[in-house]
Amino acid sequence: MAIAHKFEYVKPSKLDEALEVLSKFGAEASVLAGGTDFAVRLKEHNNAPKMLVDIKGINELKTLKLENGTLKIGALVTFSELIASEIIKQNFPLIHEASTTVASIGTRNRATIVGNICSAVPSLDSGPALLVYEADVLLKSKSGERKVSIKDWFTGPKRTAIAVGEIVVGLEIKLPSDKNGTSYIKLGRYRGEDLAQAGIGVMVTDKKQYKIAFCALGPVPVRAKIIEDLLNGKEIDDKIIAEAKLLVDKVISPITDIRSSKEYRMHIAKVMLERGLLKAKERITGVYHEKHDILGG
Repeated sequence: MAIAHKFEYVKPSKLDEALEVLSKFGAEASVLAGGTDFAVRLKEHNNAPKMLVDIKGINELKTLKLENGTLKIGALVTFSELIASEIIKQNFPLIHEASTTVASIGTRNRATIVGNICSAVPSLDSGPALLVYEADVLLKSKSGERKVSIKDWFTGPKRTAIAVGEIVVGLEIKLPSDKNGTSYIKLGRYRGEDLAQAGIGVMVTDKKQYKIAFCALGPVPVRAKIIEDLLNGKEIDDKIIAEAKLLVDKVISPITDIRSSKEYRMHIAKVMLERGLLKAKERITGVYHEKHDILGG
C-alpha cells in the first residue's frame, strides 16, 4: 500500500535541533526512530503528521551502558542490540529474554525498546520486563527534562504520559540489589511471529521477594501487586501457587479479539503464572521442575 500522505521531513544530528523542531510544530510533528510501528500507522492513515523528525542521526541517543549501578538505554538502541549485549544478558536477563520474542529478526534489527513503549500497544513484550525492573522513562523538551516511572507511563491502549514537544531520550534502570532469577513467557502463534496473546514477566529473589507483570491481558501492561504481596516471604509450592492463581482475575481484564477469547486468556494467564514462577525459581536455585515444560520451556 502506498503512503499517500504528504509531510515535511527533517533528520537532525543534534538533540537540541530535534527539540527545536518539535517545539515549533507541536502536536503536528511525529518522531521517527525504528519506524516499524509508525510506518504501519501511516499507511493505515492513523497518523498524519505535518513534520516527521527522524532522530536516527542523533548519536547521543545510542547509549547502552551500566554505570554506577544504573543501566542507561538510549532511544535508538534496538532489540537486536539488547539481545547481543553482555551487559543485558548478565545483569538484566528478563530484558534479554523478552527481546528475543519480539517479532522477527528483521524487525528486531530496526525496532527499539523506547519505540516499543511509545507505541504502547497492550501486548508489547518489553512492558512486563520494564515493570519488573521498575524502569524510569527519560524525557526532554525545549523547556527541560523529566522522569516518568514506567508504572505511570502507560495511560491507555496506545496512549502514554508523553507531552507535546517531548522526546523520550531513553530509559534508566537500577541494577537489582538481590540475587534473582527471572522468566518471560509469551503465548503467541505456535509457528511464525505474532503479537502476544498473553505475556508474563517474573522475578524471584534469594530473599523470597517476587515481582510479576502481565501484558496483552488488559488495556495496559500491569504489575500484579496483590499476587506479589501474597507470595513475598514465602516459598513457592503447590499450595501458594494455587492461592496466587485465585488472584489473577483481580489483576487482569482480558478481552476477546482475533487472537484469543477472554476466557482462554484468563485461563492461560493462570497457567503462565505457575510456569513463570517455577522457571524463575529454577534459575535462581538450579533445581529443575518438570511442570514448566508444557508452556514456556
